[in-house]
Amino acid sequence: MMRNSTDIAASQGSPPGGQSTPAFECVDVSVRLGAGTNSRVVIDGLTFSVKRGEFVTLVGASGIGKTTILRTLGGLQATEPPSRISLHGEPVTGPSRGVVLVFQDYLSSLLPWRTVEKNVRLGIEGKVPKGEYSERVGTALRSVGLADRAGDYPAHLSGGMQQRVQLARALAMEPAVLLMDEPFGALDAMTKAQLQDELQKLHDQMQMTIVFVTHDIEEAIYLSDRVLVLGGPPAHVTESLTIDLPRPREQLVTKEMPGYLKYRHHLYEAIAKRHQH
Repeated sequence: MMRNSTDIAASQGSPPGGQSTPAFECVDVSVRLGAGTNSRVVIDGLTFSVKRGEFVTLVGASGIGKTTILRTLGGLQATEPPSRISLHGEPVTGPSRGVVLVFQDYLSSLLPWRTVEKNVRLGIEGKVPKGEYSERVGTALRSVGLADRAGDYPAHLSGGMQQRVQLARALAMEPAVLLMDEPFGALDAMTKAQLQDELQKLHDQMQMTIVFVTHDIEEAIYLSDRVLVLGGPPAHVTESLTIDLPRPREQLVTKEMPGYLKYRHHLYEAIAKRHQH
């Protein structure tokens, strides 16, 4: 029987540490890139936590280190002592099971010689029994509205559909955590809005923890439970802003709310001030 999004959420089970343990906890995290005289500290004393099931967005000036933070959370970037990063109470020492990264460059992440179905299957091949491939891929494609394009190749799809394929591949892996690096940054306004709404729905249905990076302040407010404003370089958290807007959110209704407009004004002012400094 085909599983739906609620079934997927249930199948993830309870990660170690209990429900009161944060998804991520970062304490005094520092990262140095380069070697010798060319080395530089890009993250310094970064401390924050992310609750289980929370949607947290990182915003800040270009080049401040947002992508490096995502790579660090994903176990893809080494840190400097005395950095401490934990996922569900366990130290992050490398890529963690149940954590999936989704990047902006969706086309480069897809294999042009594989159909949509086989691209989505790529993340689970060799990791789950073959008998589960069809079920997982079918569920993921339906979740992003591409069930009828399973046999197409990436070149036959629009940019928005290609990004949906990358998202479906992530969902087929049944993640507990999604790390998303400007996934909608290269899309037109209407396609971006559609994918924002699909992501919002999936977040609600699957109860995933999402850490999202964007330069778009309006996107950050619309999607997030909380927005972390970064200062620097080196990157550090200057403000944690809880977004107290009702869910589900709607593109027109939500963005005309007085609360939404206040958050937008506040974040623009905060980031502009940091950028000037």
